[in-house]
Amino acid sequence: MKHEWRKFEKELYGVKAKPIFLEVEEQQFITIKGKGNPNDQDFSNRVSALYALAYGIKMAYKQAMKTEQDDRAVTDFAVYPLEGLWQQAEDVKEDTLEKDKLSYTIMIRQPEFITKELVAQALDRVKIKKPNSFYESISFESIKDGKCIQVLHIGSYDDEPQSFAKMDAFAKEHGLKRSSDIHREIYLSNAQRTEKSKLKTILRYQVEEK
Repeated sequence: MKHEWRKFEKELYGVKAKPIFLEVEEQQFITIKGKGNPNDQDFSNRVSALYALAYGIKMAYKQAMKTEQDDRAVTDFAVYPLEGLWQQAEDVKEDTLEKDKLSYTIMIRQPEFITKELVAQALDRVKIKKPNSFYESISFESIKDGKCIQVLHIGSYDDEPQSFAKMDAFAKEHGLKRSSDIHREIYLSNAQRTEKSKLKTILRYQVEEK
């Protein structure tokens, strides 16, 4: 059986353009940290390293499960979408975006059955097949978002403030407030193949009661 996140995890990824409240349990990711403009080559190189490892993990798992006899066992899985945690530098004015001063952690989620040992094996293989100096900066870690508000943003990344305004209004209406200045973005579209006006991105931030 193949685990398809689009089919089986609609509560997390099937979100609409209307804000919702949800509680996100601990998940595991391969992650890499960086600073600066996401349009720069440095960012692209980090993304490439993450994807190469993500597909390496998928292939290693598939190979390991080749002899599995149980039809109910998960023997393959769809690679999860790229995600990013974003934060502005403290000296940037509120309601302005200076891309060169962004700090980020980009990541690709891993199914709960993926182990640290399998990630290490896949990393050793991918270093030989697809060399990239950023592999050494990748971590395998667990992250819990907890109580959050999220919404589906459709359109250019530069227009995200409109969707954040919807989220802020929803939070106020429900007696909630942001608990962190970091927000998460989950990229459901391939930015290289999708028109800017049709890009689909889940926006999420953590909240607490006022």
